[in-house]
Amino acid sequence: MNLIVLKKRYSIYKFNSDCVLPDWIYLSDFYSITKTKDEFSVIAIQDDSISEKITCSKNWRILKVAGPLDFSLIGIIADISIILKEKKISIFTISTYDTDYILVKQNKLNIGIKALRDKKYTISLEN
Repeated sequence: MNLIVLKKRYSIYKFNSDCVLPDWIYLSDFYSITKTKDEFSVIAIQDDSISEKITCSKNWRILKVAGPLDFSLIGIIADISIILKEKKISIFTISTYDTDYILVKQNKLNIGIKALRDKKYTISLEN
């Protein structure tokens, strides 16, 4: 299995479900928006200049599972999460139609990459 480490740092933002999301989110080269009746969860490029009033968790890096993946494939995120769990690395996951994305904190990235390589995953950096 091949994983690609995206170059930039990202943050996970929380907004009220009734708010209008700021325009800067849509300028990010990668963003994901999930809306529930309780909240918007947004993953977007980290911007250290945003208001401290916005709830966020900073310094995440993204591991992209090279895809596209067939819907019949089973356990990809489970396998990766078990490997990272053994190293006490928490994750945040996103799935799209084509593939999966695993977010890990910047300060755990190298430990996670080594653990995945030890289990025969191929890791490359985004071009």
